[in-house]
Amino acid sequence: MEGDSFSGMANGGGGQADGKLIQTFHKSFVQVQSLLDQNRLLISEINQNHESRAPGNLTRNVGLIRELNNNIRRVVGLYADLSTSFARNMDASSDGDSSGTLRSSDGRAGQKRVRPG
Repeated sequence: MEGDSFSGMANGGGGQADGKLIQTFHKSFVQVQSLLDQNRLLISEINQNHESRAPGNLTRNVGLIRELNNNIRRVVGLYADLSTSFARNMDASSDGDSSGTLRSSDGRAGQKRVRPG
């Protein structure tokens, strides 16, 4: 994942707060991708050890599976933090009225998008 995918959002006039949010998102996504890459390697090694049925390899899988589970917990935590950061940013950018108008950090107004249900 490259920073380019967020650069258009950063230039949208949101200012310093949006830039910081985008920087936080990028950092978290890089961490998530690194953990997912690590998990792919762990799963591959676990599968090879399982197929070999060698007692030493099967014993090693216990530690590898623990590492995999810890990585999954970290990914879940990173996504939870991202969700919290995004929600906090959205709350901070709202001007508090119920008309659906949002204000970016530069004071410009915009409308909330309504998702089709």
